[in-house]
Amino acid sequence: MSEWVDDSYVGKYLGRHEYVADEAMVAQYVRATGDANPWYTGPSPLGVPLLPGLLLHSEQYAFRLRDWYLPRLYGNLHIRQEWELFRAVAVGTRLWTHGMIVDRYVRKDREVVVLEFCVFDAGDVMVWRGRCHQSFLREGAEGAEVVGKEQGRQKPARAEEAKGEPLEVLEPVRRVADLELCMAFSGPKRNYHNDREEARKLGFPDVVVQGTLSTVFISEMLTNRFGLGWLAGGRMSLNLVNVLWGGEAVTARGVVREVVPEGRRRRALLEVWTEKDDGTKTIAGTASALLA
Repeated sequence: MSEWVDDSYVGKYLGRHEYVADEAMVAQYVRATGDANPWYTGPSPLGVPLLPGLLLHSEQYAFRLRDWYLPRLYGNLHIRQEWELFRAVAVGTRLWTHGMIVDRYVRKDREVVVLEFCVFDAGDVMVWRGRCHQSFLREGAEGAEVVGKEQGRQKPARAEEAKGEPLEVLEPVRRVADLELCMAFSGPKRNYHNDREEARKLGFPDVVVQGTLSTVFISEMLTNRFGLGWLAGGRMSLNLVNVLWGGEAVTARGVVREVVPEGRRRRALLEVWTEKDDGTKTIAGTASALLA
């Protein structure tokens, strides 16, 4: 096997993938996430079944990791994810994606590579866009255990409580990220997102639940509340602030802070987050969706 070298640079094109987003692909999404919105399999307001907004939740990892990851895999973590949803997409649509490295920066003891992928339909119209910020320990920062379980229980300040009463509190979505769910979402190959031994090889004390799984729960919550206003016009920017360990429960929550005009329509601006049962946040960020 050739030596893995650092060849990640801004502007590097990572290639193209093609999919037919059919019923089988949706069924796998439902099995792997627990999000069984009836619009995915039956009639929707557009008259046909619609794809989940985050169907390609982990598209960044479909690109060859050697083409954009840094060689220092020990302790690497996904620290930020951004999404824009431009159109509701019917089940059965042919999709194609392409990816590019759009940023690289240093954050404390980590170096971060940002991969942007754009998703187009068969008519070459962009329907979704995502950005993944993947972090890697800098040279000399490796340790025996890069993130401890106790560190994961530290509670960031509850900023949403300091801002007064929200305009609306969304119905939360709760899941237990047990090993069966982790394998369905991050398998079938064993890795640090679904296997304890693989996690320990990279310096973690237990299974690190894939960060994109919790972003899907936030998207489920937003779809439940805003429907087409999320699937065709939604945005979110999420910071992955604490590790969710295998076997822990997590709840997606959100509040509407403001409603602003957007042409003839209105947009709801939200704070969204996921938290463990003890209140520890694992994701904190913002989102927005169009109102009917």
